[in-house]
Amino acid sequence: MRNPNYMTIPTTLGQLRASGYRYRTVKEELRANLVERLRSKQPVFPAIVGYADSVVPALERAVLAGHDVIMLGERGQAKSRLMRALVGLLDDSIPVVEGSELNDHPFQPVSAMARNKVAELGNETPIVWVGRDLRYSEKLATPDTAVADLIGDVDPIRVAEGRYLGDELTIHYGLVPRTNRGIVAINELPDLPERIQVSLLNILEERDIQVRGYKIRLPLDVMLIASANPEDYTHRGRIITPLKDRFGTQVRTHYPELIDDEITIMEQEAKPVTGTIPVRVPRHLKEVIAEFTTQLRSSSQVNQRSGVSVRFSIGALETIGASALRRAVVNGEDAAVPRTVDLYAIIPASLGRIEFDMLEEGRETSVLERALKRAILEIWHHRLGGEDTSALTNSFDEGLVAETSETMSSVDFLGQFEGAAEAGFLIERLVGGLGLEDDSPASRASALEFALEGLHLTKQLNKETTNTPGRWRFESDFGAGSAGPQDKLV
Repeated sequence: MRNPNYMTIPTTLGQLRASGYRYRTVKEELRANLVERLRSKQPVFPAIVGYADSVVPALERAVLAGHDVIMLGERGQAKSRLMRALVGLLDDSIPVVEGSELNDHPFQPVSAMARNKVAELGNETPIVWVGRDLRYSEKLATPDTAVADLIGDVDPIRVAEGRYLGDELTIHYGLVPRTNRGIVAINELPDLPERIQVSLLNILEERDIQVRGYKIRLPLDVMLIASANPEDYTHRGRIITPLKDRFGTQVRTHYPELIDDEITIMEQEAKPVTGTIPVRVPRHLKEVIAEFTTQLRSSSQVNQRSGVSVRFSIGALETIGASALRRAVVNGEDAAVPRTVDLYAIIPASLGRIEFDMLEEGRETSVLERALKRAILEIWHHRLGGEDTSALTNSFDEGLVAETSETMSSVDFLGQFEGAAEAGFLIERLVGGLGLEDDSPASRASALEFALEGLHLTKQLNKETTNTPGRWRFESDFGAGSAGPQDKLV
C-alpha cells in the first residue's frame, strides 16, 4: 500500500512529479494491492467468516479482472460488510488537487475547477492527500432516490451568483462523481426506480456522466459495487437488463454452511451484555442457537425466499445473555450463565424476524418452538447422548420432582437435587461433558437443566407447565404415557 513518508510528502504538483509518483486508476490500485496481499499470504478480508472457499475467491477474481460487481444474496449474508471491506485494498492515501470536489488527480484533472487551477498554477498547484476511508461512498437505494442524488443537478444558488447556465461550474455533483477515484456501493439496487438505474449506464460503460443535457464529459474513475436480494426482482423491483449486463462479475453469497462458522459470527457480532455481573454463555447453548437457525433455514414452514438472517442468531445470543443477567440481578448472584429455559425467550423476542409460509398463519410460535426443540435434541445427542443419566431418571422414578423458571436462582434449582443419589457426581460429569469453563452453581445449573431437557425430549422425563406462568415441572413419566400435544416435536 503506498503512503508517502510524512516528512517528504509532496504538497505541490511539481513536488509530486519530482517524487516519481505514478498515476494509476482505482481498479489498477485495487488489483495491485490485492496481488500484494495474496503474495504475502495476508488475509484479504479478515473479518469475513465462512466464505474462504466460495465468495471470497469470486470477489478476488472480480477485483483482479477490474470488474464492477453485483452481489446477490438473501438478507444477513454480509453483502454490505464485504463491500466495505474493499476499502482495505485502497492505498492509504492519494494526492488530490486542493479544493477539488471530485478528488481530481493532479496529473489528470477531470473537473473544470481543477483543470483551470492546474492550467493557471502549473507545478505550483497545491495538492492534499485524501485517506482511503474518504474514498468510499455507500447509498441505500430507495424509491425516492433522484438522479440529482447520484449524478448531480444544476445548483440554483450558483446560477444566482452570476454564472451562466451553460457553465459547468453551475453543476452540483452527486454521490458518484464525488467518489471519483474511489468505490461507490449501492445497497438494494432493485429498489432504485428503473429511470434512475438508466442514469448509471454511462458510468459503467463509458465512464462519463451527463447532467441535464450539458455537453460535458467527466471520465470518472470509480469501481461500482451493488447488492441485491434475488427475490427483489419480483417483489419490489428489478435490475434492468442493460444495467445487469454492465456488471462484469456476479457474486452469489450464502448463509454459513458450518455450525462453527455461525457461532464464530455470533461471537464476533453480538454486543456484549455489560455490567457489574459477568455473563458467560456456554458453548452448548451457542450450538443450540446455531442449530436452531439451521433448522429454520431448511424448514418448509418458513419462507426461504426471504431467508433467515445471521442477525437472527446474533439477536438470539444477545437475548439469552440478557435473560441470564436479569435472573442473576433479581437473585443477587455474582455470575450470569444462561440455562435451557432462557432459550425459550428467543421465540417472542425474534418472532418478527422470520417470514412464514402463508399456510402457517396463526401458528408461528408453535413452528419456532418445534424447531427449537429439534435443535436442543440434536445438540443433546451430540453432547450427552453417550452419558449414563440413569442416576437422574432413577431419582425421578423414586419420586423426585424438579421445577425451573427464568427467575429461579441457580442455587434454588440445584437444591432440589441435594437428596438425589449420585446426582452430584452426574452433574460434575455433565459440566465436563459440556466443556463448561467453571464449576460454579450457575454453570452446574446450566448443565443439569440441559440434561433434563434432553431427557424430556427423548421421552424419559415428563415436563409440564405449572399454575405459575413461565414455570415448568420435571417429573417421572412412569405411568404418565406419552408427552402431551404441546411437547411433541412433529
